[in-house]
Amino acid sequence: MHHRPAIEIRGLTYEYPEGTRALDGVDDGVDLIVEEGESVGVVGPNGAGKSTLLLHLNGILGGRGEVRICGLPVIKENLKEIRRRVGLVFQDPDDQLFSPTVFDDVAFGPLNMGLSREEAAREVRRALAMVGLKGLERRPAHHLSYGQQKRVAIATVLSMRPDILALDEPSSNLDPRARRELAELLQGLRVTKVVVTHDLPFVFEICERVVILDEGRVAADGGAFDILSDEELLSRHGLELPYGFYPRGEDRREREGRRADLD
Repeated sequence: MHHRPAIEIRGLTYEYPEGTRALDGVDDGVDLIVEEGESVGVVGPNGAGKSTLLLHLNGILGGRGEVRICGLPVIKENLKEIRRRVGLVFQDPDDQLFSPTVFDDVAFGPLNMGLSREEAAREVRRALAMVGLKGLERRPAHHLSYGQQKRVAIATVLSMRPDILALDEPSSNLDPRARRELAELLQGLRVTKVVVTHDLPFVFEICERVVILDEGRVAADGGAFDILSDEELLSRHGLELPYGFYPRGEDRREREGRRADLD
């Protein structure tokens, strides 16, 4: 059976209104295909166009070229469905959480989609259980720790049952324990994932594939271990692994072997 990729980007170029080219891919724009179930890390120096790329996945930005989500072109008449399919999680939970309680934040999407209060409540319970925050429905999000706020932000999109989770700098400003909990949570979610980040060890933990974006174009694309263990490639694009971190292939191969057994 022929299945459609989760994300197809072809010839995408984007210029900010003041004229900065954020995505250009030189002659033909950015091309990127992400298959269903893949987890892809997008890394690169500041200003490489990473967040800009993410904002094209659910039509917040629209450049020239073609973006398709599960076969649907990202155009005005499809936006409602596309925003259900692509759960976009912003870097700062404050951009996502604005209701009086956690329940209201997580129920917002399902209610907006036309679910009854009862159905929405079921989705809220399911999404909060997925992020390990069961029982916090009545708490105001701003009373939670930063790590918990990040997880509530993820729950606000999981409650819509998205096909794709797109996360901008998910590990930023987290203490080591919250960061580890978030990595474990993301590893356990069986959806297509696109993770934009500066945190290379975090990418190594949760992504099988890594794309380096630099100056608005795809500079490299390959297995996480191959890309992250190529120090020369990383330094050419202004990236470096933290001191003492070296990606080991063994545990990675074992993990992928386990996944292959599951499939």
